[in-house]
Amino acid sequence: MIEDAPKVRIGETARRPSARQLAALTGAATGHLVDALGGSGGLDYRIKPILTDRAAFCGPALVCDNGPADNLGLISALAHARAGDVIIAATGGHTGCSVTGDLVLGMARNIGVVAFVTDGCVRDLPGIRSVGMPCFAAGVTPNSPARNGPATVGVPVVVGGVPVATGDLLIGDEDGVVVVPFERIDECIERLARVRELEAAAEARVKAGATGLG
Repeated sequence: MIEDAPKVRIGETARRPSARQLAALTGAATGHLVDALGGSGGLDYRIKPILTDRAAFCGPALVCDNGPADNLGLISALAHARAGDVIIAATGGHTGCSVTGDLVLGMARNIGVVAFVTDGCVRDLPGIRSVGMPCFAAGVTPNSPARNGPATVGVPVVVGGVPVATGDLLIGDEDGVVVVPFERIDECIERLARVRELEAAAEARVKAGATGLG
């Protein structure tokens, strides 16, 4: 070939929700958010917090695609991450090796990244515990990745069956991770108030002795 294709393709890395939008969804339960979005938005059930006592987070997505058995996209994403971001790393669901361990997650934490999400696996569990940042993955394995590419940063990906783009809001808790698309954040905020109202009323009925939905 006359010119080799670049190993890392960079897309949208600057889009972020407003501080108002972020504050409105911080602390929201993932189940309530899914209801506000019409019943969907949660990542595949296998993507769960590696440490259940460090599960809650809310922040804008910075997406990267690594492909299977590689983490060049994740390493490249560090140069574009901002304080408050959630790095979400697509691997195509590859679980034969980890996409990262505690060292890269520690670097991300030093930048100010508030959580890490992947449809692949991670490793170095004791070190991840020391990093102290919420980490969601499909599993844990000691096997290590390569760093060959090709990869992308800021190009929309699909993780856990859900499309994700940079600037979408990611919210996590013990139940999993929900993606609120950038264009639907205000809609979700508006609907969330009604969902919480209905949920509170239902909880009150149960506490009062309700035995059915009628």
